[in-house]
Amino acid sequence: MQQEKKKGSSVERVLQLVETVAKSERPISPSDLADILDIPKPSIHRLVQQLQQTGFLQLDLQGKVICGQRTHQLAFNLWQTSHYKMERQAVLQQLASVIGETVGVAVLHELEVVYIDRVLSNWPLQIYLPEGTHVPIWASASGKLLLAQRPENQFRRIVEQLPLHALTKNTQTDPAQLFQTLQQAKALQLGLDNEEFIPGMVACAVPIPNGDKEPFAAVFTHGPTLRKSLEQLQSFIPHMRQAATELAAIFDQQASCKH
Repeated sequence: MQQEKKKGSSVERVLQLVETVAKSERPISPSDLADILDIPKPSIHRLVQQLQQTGFLQLDLQGKVICGQRTHQLAFNLWQTSHYKMERQAVLQQLASVIGETVGVAVLHELEVVYIDRVLSNWPLQIYLPEGTHVPIWASASGKLLLAQRPENQFRRIVEQLPLHALTKNTQTDPAQLFQTLQQAKALQLGLDNEEFIPGMVACAVPIPNGDKEPFAAVFTHGPTLRKSLEQLQSFIPHMRQAATELAAIFDQQASCKH
């Protein structure tokens, strides 16, 4: 019985460690983790190393702890199998019927955007980017919008280090121009893609409110220019903001149930 109790407490300690890293708004040092969790530093270093080897945690260039690929994949899987997926899909279905184009929810993962919810348009002609698709942040409406939610000095540093390259003739590859675009996206709380990712596709995105914290997700819509111009797509922004508010309420309810 004593051995079983010890094993259970070890499992809980590992889960608390991953949870603390996942909840942190910035990379966290092993020393800070030891203080927060009241775990000896040698034990923290050993646990972090084990979780690195299994892919649940990783270290950034400064040696601080961040979530690893398996933790991100776990979160994505939980999102997809959540009991609230039907509610999210209902909101997106309604939005798609109003706009007449594909809509969805996107989040940032490192230097890419990941589509985690999606409702396709009913048109025979559509640009198919399935759930789980990864898109460069500098060439997408959602990516630019969500990157712009970070403090300005932070997204300036990120822009200066991004491996900017052209995906279309409209892709912004000049850091100074992209920085100005991000400033505008932050001021308007609106991200735009004027055929910067795929030729003949335009898109726009609005943030999903996250209380007093920076938004971590966005509602987006995109479609071919044969059907809608970027200006026409932007006429649906009020509907998108309403859907974002409804999704935020679902997220809040989901979070409260977890606690």
